[in-house]
Amino acid sequence: MKKRIIALLIAALAVVSAGCTAGEKSSGSETSSASESSRKISPKSKEKRKIIIDTDTAGDDAVAMIIAAKTENVEILGVTVSEGNVGIEQAVKNALMTLEVAGCDAPVYRGASKSYTGKKRETFSVYGKDGRGDNDLIHPTRTAEDKGAVDFIIETVNANPGEVEIIALGPVTNIALAMDKNPGAMKRVKKYWSMGTCGFGAGNASPVSEFNVYHDAEAYKVLADSGVPVTAVGLDAVTDKTTFSKEDFDKAAKNGKLSDFVSKSFAGLLKFYAEKRGLSEVDIPDGVAMACALWDGYLLETKACHASVITEENEAYGQVILYQKGFGYDSGIKFDDYSFSVASKTADETFKETLIWLLKQ
Repeated sequence: MKKRIIALLIAALAVVSAGCTAGEKSSGSETSSASESSRKISPKSKEKRKIIIDTDTAGDDAVAMIIAAKTENVEILGVTVSEGNVGIEQAVKNALMTLEVAGCDAPVYRGASKSYTGKKRETFSVYGKDGRGDNDLIHPTRTAEDKGAVDFIIETVNANPGEVEIIALGPVTNIALAMDKNPGAMKRVKKYWSMGTCGFGAGNASPVSEFNVYHDAEAYKVLADSGVPVTAVGLDAVTDKTTFSKEDFDKAAKNGKLSDFVSKSFAGLLKFYAEKRGLSEVDIPDGVAMACALWDGYLLETKACHASVITEENEAYGQVILYQKGFGYDSGIKFDDYSFSVASKTADETFKETLIWLLKQ
């Protein structure tokens, strides 16, 4: 394990940027290593990947955005924001502040302030009222663009057909609305990434539902039913090897302004986990999802599935039923579309050390 982590860190040194670009990564299981048995973070090509980050900008979104901003060979075309863990205005400020501390000037676009159907789904921010630990961290010097998130997404994809990847870190309300407004354009997206679903494990918003889906399952159903290529990183991709304790955050906070910002952003979540779940460590699902999307060699395996999203108002609301391609179900059920891929294996032992190192840069 130490050899793999060392290889990842050495390779990362070659790709980290001081600006607002991010590293080209693969979603497959191809091996690219400094030694015969090690995987590494490295760009697969010299061409920059063009990405849009769609986010509700809670604490783990901050980690994901920083990963993207600190890795070469990815151009962040824009960050679109929707309501989720916090209201839309706070979410916009959080996105602006995160980019600022990461040294990134990517534009931010205000998006959905309510769910796809307009119905309010009662949830609360486990990251604190401001979504960043309530430590008075959010004082951005920039403001959001005048153009709305949906129009930005459509126009950007049309201007770069087949080139743009959308990485969704929160509820996918903006994406669903864009699909409704211009379905043709949204089929020109190169690939969709989603931190969403439980994967093949349990939920956090309910026993069967993950928060991002639960907050707006109707929007997630639009995405899942569209037939576009989606890779979902579920909650089960967040393992005990990727969690952080208060001691981990305190240690990281000594590494500089960026690490301190991240550490303080998780104060609310640490408190919630300790008081409500009896846990001393917290997970960083959006950070793991971004690692899957951008770190070559981190996402080792995916399973092709058909995804059925439950939107009925009952205890299964927000559940995503994953029918695996090629599995012989007793019912004999089969589908024509298996374009929804789910992360099933990662190089999780490398996540913590690589992230701590990255935050020092």
